[in-house]
Amino acid sequence: MTVMPATEPSTPRRTATRRHYLMCRPEHFAVTYAINPWMDPVAGADAGRAVEQWEALRAAYIALGHEVSLIDPIEGLPDMVFAANGALVVGGRAYGAKFTFPERAAEGPAYADWLRKNGFPDVLIPEHTNEGEGDFLTLDEVILAGTGFRTDIAAHQEAQEFLGRPVVTLRLIDPRFYHLDTALFPLGGANVAYYPGAFSSGSRAVLERLFPDAVIAGEADAAVLGLNAVCDGRNVVVNAEAAGLIGALRERGYEPVPVDLSELRKAGGGPKCCTLELRP
Repeated sequence: MTVMPATEPSTPRRTATRRHYLMCRPEHFAVTYAINPWMDPVAGADAGRAVEQWEALRAAYIALGHEVSLIDPIEGLPDMVFAANGALVVGGRAYGAKFTFPERAAEGPAYADWLRKNGFPDVLIPEHTNEGEGDFLTLDEVILAGTGFRTDIAAHQEAQEFLGRPVVTLRLIDPRFYHLDTALFPLGGANVAYYPGAFSSGSRAVLERLFPDAVIAGEADAAVLGLNAVCDGRNVVVNAEAAGLIGALRERGYEPVPVDLSELRKAGGGPKCCTLELRP
C-alpha cells in the first residue's frame, strides 16, 4: 500500500484585474466644516501633507498597472478629493450623485460633466439623494447599497432600474461608518471584507448569508478606516494602520499594499474614498 504524504491546505491563488480609476488631486483640501464624526474644523488639516499622501496612493495604483485619470479640483470644494462619492459607473453607464449636505452639492454636476466629456455620455442625474460609490459597491452579481446616513433607500431602486443590476440594501447604524465604503469592501467580484458592528442585525444576517467566507474585520481596524480599501482581485490598497486586517488578508492569499492617508482621514476618507472606478 502506498501512503501519500499529508499536504497543507493550499492558499487560493488570487488574480489581479487591471482597473481604470478616476481621482482628484486635493489641492484645495481643508477641514473647515463638520459633516461627519471624523471632521474637526478646530484641528483642521495640512493640505500639503494630504497632497503628498494622495500622490503616493496614485503612484501605488500606477505601479500595480492600473490606469488613473484625473478630474480637475475646484476651489471651494475641499472634499472633491473623495472621488468615489461622485458617481457609480457600471457597464459604461454612470449613475450620478446628489449629495446630502450643501457643502458638497456642486461636486455632483462636476463629476457628471467630466464623465460625459470622457467617454461616458450616458449619465443619469438622480432624483434621489445618493453619494455614489460611497454607498454603492459593485460585485460580479450584485451591487451592495448602503443607507442610514447619506443615501436614500429610494436611490437603491433608481440605480437598479438604470443600471439593470440587482441591488441589495444594507443599513448602517454607526455614525463613524456613515458610508458603506467605510465598513465594507469587495474582494475581487464575489466576496467581501466587512465590520459587522457597522450594520443593523438584519443587514448582518444578509451579509452572513451572501458571504459566508467573508473576511471579518475587528473594531480596531475599522476605526482607522481599514475597510475603506481597494482590491483588484489580488492586491489590496489599504490603510497601513489596519494591522489585523492586513494579516488576515495575507492569510487568504491577498497582497496588501499599505498606504498612509492619515491626513485625509481627518475628513473621513481613505483609499477607496479617493478612488472612483470607471467600469466599461
